[in-house]
Amino acid sequence: MIASDTSVQAAAEHLSKDALLAPVIALYGLCTIRPHHNYYQALVSSIIGQQLSVKAAHTIKLRFCELFGGTEMPAPAAILAADVETLRAAGLSRAKATYVRDLAQHVIDGRIHFDHLDTLSNDEVVAELTPVKGIGEWTVHMFMMFCMGRLDVLAVGDLGVRTGIQRLYGLDHLPSVAEVQNIARTHGWHPYESIACWYMWQSLDNAPKT
Repeated sequence: MIASDTSVQAAAEHLSKDALLAPVIALYGLCTIRPHHNYYQALVSSIIGQQLSVKAAHTIKLRFCELFGGTEMPAPAAILAADVETLRAAGLSRAKATYVRDLAQHVIDGRIHFDHLDTLSNDEVVAELTPVKGIGEWTVHMFMMFCMGRLDVLAVGDLGVRTGIQRLYGLDHLPSVAEVQNIARTHGWHPYESIACWYMWQSLDNAPKT
């Protein structure tokens, strides 16, 4: 199921059955996640933006694109034609420059096929993308939520989601992965785990900027 005006409305109605989550939904309204299909660009941007503020990430992405003579994300072949030191001139760390090149190489080699990601399960998308250096499970979870628009992604490792759960459900500690999964199961989040995570972020007022 993909995010749309209709599906996020259905999600809000479904999740409002949870008496603790219902007031959060009433306060913040309908989820604003909507899919787009710039999969390659989104992953390059995710790598560039890791551990940076939104403003800093935006600035470096602009500089990165300008290295290649424009405002659009360069094609994989163009990235591979540039060495690490050239990419670092845009403000990328050596590690991120290496990661971006590794992503480009995976695309060129055909190890990543963006045209079939929509046909894969969540676990299969994770398995296809995480072999790229710099792309871990959290990055893929965010990609599936905010880029692919999938509604059934439970971001078990996200600190904001875990903190939101801790506060909303009155835990005296940050929940573990297993506890996050149990909360989601017990409170009937399926098949709208992504939307429930979005409400956890809103409750803390620190939703990821993607």
